[in-house]
Amino acid sequence: MNGLERMTRALKRQEPDRIPHFEFLIDPKVRNAIKPGLSLEDFHVFMDIDGIGMPDKNTAWEYTLLDAGQKLYRDGWGAVVKFSTEAGGIPQEPALKSERDFEKYVMPDPDADWRYDALRKTVQRFKGERAIFCGVTDVFNIVKESFLGDVAIFMDMIRNPNLVKQIGKKVLEYQLKYIKNCREVGTDFFFINGDYAVTNGPMVSPKMAAEFLMPNLKAIVTQIHKLGSLCIKHSDGLLWPLFEQIIDTGVDGIHPIDPEAGMDIGEAKAKYGHKICLLGNIDCGPLLTWGTPEEVRQETKECIRKGGKSGGLVCMSSNSIHSGVKPENYIAMVETIHEYGKYPLEDRFNNLVVPGSGKWS
Repeated sequence: MNGLERMTRALKRQEPDRIPHFEFLIDPKVRNAIKPGLSLEDFHVFMDIDGIGMPDKNTAWEYTLLDAGQKLYRDGWGAVVKFSTEAGGIPQEPALKSERDFEKYVMPDPDADWRYDALRKTVQRFKGERAIFCGVTDVFNIVKESFLGDVAIFMDMIRNPNLVKQIGKKVLEYQLKYIKNCREVGTDFFFINGDYAVTNGPMVSPKMAAEFLMPNLKAIVTQIHKLGSLCIKHSDGLLWPLFEQIIDTGVDGIHPIDPEAGMDIGEAKAKYGHKICLLGNIDCGPLLTWGTPEEVRQETKECIRKGGKSGGLVCMSSNSIHSGVKPENYIAMVETIHEYGKYPLEDRFNNLVVPGSGKWS
């Protein structure tokens, strides 16, 4: 099978020839340490990665330079962001100072042709061979980070819920059109990025999630399915209190079953593996950053053992291959997936005892 075929079967909870692997983000520092001089596309070929991510923030959002020394930019929504060593900008100042600002706010144009230039290039190179994932930033996260701010949004959910919903409605309209355009250009799948939780639990209660988060997520998922595509919802953190709500929106996969938040992929597989594809959950924190290649190999085998039976697993990091990941650790993870992720898995695990676990059963 090729990468697209593997990913399609995994997202449909079927067994491919081997467990697929992809990363939504792979930092240039790591790529260059592994194989200097390769483009992002050539690196995917070199490492035989099954899918390639097209983050909307990096490929389809516009940024206007405000201060070169401080690396401050204004994003396409009007917020001020600061760039550092990582790919994404850090929110500094939201677009709206008051509700009155929203009354005269003009939304960006999802039909701007340049937004799809990078996607066209990727489609031309990989269509039909590797799974192409377009990023769609979650409505909640755009409203929080670009419009209202990290603190104000939670206060406004109580004191001014109509404002939060009205901004969300406009952002949703943009995202639905963006999704349609991406599909027409040729993307295969969608990666709905944006956190609902932190290490200790969800950012909002299940009740508030049902009111403010899930309706927009469900509308996005419905649009994606209507267009004949599949999607993954990403959120770091301890997601258990919201897990069933997320599944009920119809998403095809959940990433990353965050190990640093204590989420166990074996538990997720046992409870929800018949409903949804699981993606993750190799720790990109201490393990991939400071661990040894042998530790990475053992954890990758454990992830495969717990989550891979009967299909429905995409083995990948617990967030991204960020700049701090040891290149040799990423290589160890990919090599282990390719070696031990071949179906039928029982052939590789019947005689393998992973530290801290029993044999395959």
